[in-house]
Amino acid sequence: MYVTRKADYAIRCVLYLTRNTGRVASVDEISAAMYVPKSFLAKILQRLMKAGIVSSTRGIKGGFQLAKDSKDINLLEVIEAIQGPSAANICAIDKKLCDMSNRCAVHPIWVKIRKKVEQELKKENFAKLAKKR
Repeated sequence: MYVTRKADYAIRCVLYLTRNTGRVASVDEISAAMYVPKSFLAKILQRLMKAGIVSSTRGIKGGFQLAKDSKDINLLEVIEAIQGPSAANICAIDKKLCDMSNRCAVHPIWVKIRKKVEQELKKENFAKLAKKR
């Protein structure tokens, strides 16, 4: 599994909002605190909103906050909100994308690896991550 730069930035953003739960944070504030370019951040926040991870408030004191409890948001959810499903090989996402999947000796290994990675990422919620430094 490869985590894109946008997904990494999204993780930083959600982590920042977790550590600042209960208040609205601006794009400028998140960008400066988490070293995320503002040009990326606005698009990332839109995807996180669409996925139901963050919500926005308009106006002068507007900004973003978590849309749900940080213990209910895991790493896999944030990664997939930004880059969609990932795997070591495309056939592990959808075996229809490879004509060899049904007779390939390696296909079950790709699927097994994907499941294990997803299990580990699901275990890591943002409430736990926010406590780590």
